[in-house]
Amino acid sequence: MDGREAVRDFLRYAEKERLLSPHTVSGYRRDLRLFVEFLDGYLGSRLWEWPEIDRQAVRAFLGELDRRGLARSTMSRKLSAVRALFRFLHRTGRVESSPARLVRSPGRERTLPGYLSADQTADLFDLLRERAARDGGFLVLRNRALIELLYSCGLRLAEIQQLDLQDVDLSGRQVRVVGKGRKERIVPVGRPAIDALRTYLPARSERAGTDGGAGGKLPRLPVFVSIRGGRLSRRQIQRAVTGTLDAVAAGERLSTHALRHSFATHMLDRGADLVAVKELLGHASLSTTRIYTHTSRERLKRVYRQAHPRAE
Repeated sequence: MDGREAVRDFLRYAEKERLLSPHTVSGYRRDLRLFVEFLDGYLGSRLWEWPEIDRQAVRAFLGELDRRGLARSTMSRKLSAVRALFRFLHRTGRVESSPARLVRSPGRERTLPGYLSADQTADLFDLLRERAARDGGFLVLRNRALIELLYSCGLRLAEIQQLDLQDVDLSGRQVRVVGKGRKERIVPVGRPAIDALRTYLPARSERAGTDGGAGGKLPRLPVFVSIRGGRLSRRQIQRAVTGTLDAVAAGERLSTHALRHSFATHMLDRGADLVAVKELLGHASLSTTRIYTHTSRERLKRVYRQAHPRAE
């Protein structure tokens, strides 16, 4: 039995017995056709049988996909098809074991997060300042303070949504943040964000009330509230932030998290220590923070290619 006939048997099995969707079977068909074509060349276009296909051949297939520039997610999908085929061949007694079983899947790609450039950041806060000076209404003041604090501290959406007045130390210019795993951290706050908060909080008190507070520390009530005085939901925060980001980064579809990415990227661009940025972000592992060094490195490469007379 040649290699292609065994693949046809597997596809019939996938469709008729496992009742996989037509989309899945079609994907298997494409991926395994590519695998068989690779084996024809790898083995010198001679007749071959499945028992002679070893782990090295499967790894060579992945190497060829990598040379073609396929995404790691695509390579992983094709390896899954090869594994499914070999499981079928083993179950039907055509191979003694699967050579694909011990082949590791390509690591997941770490996509570079979206973030604001330095110019876009300056435009963002100029826009917020102009809106506050022109309008001065509750929503304008709240959204300015919200965005200033997100960028100043690199907070997650959930962290700022749960932030209480008691967590904010205006005189000490810091906030207490409860992050993932209920881990607490103290994060410094820049003066522009403190100024925006001081402007916003009186308007907030008119909506939701406050117990006063002494020494710059405020009682446990939500910092960011709706027009009706209730704690803002995550969805409401997302709408407020993304609507403003669209005004300075139209078409980039940046999320609330882009402000956290911008915080980390700009800190590292200006020479901040990676470990310090890790602590400020509340990351459990330094490897999570390192993605921002990739972001900075890609930016530097673009600048180099554009500016250096002998870059190309």
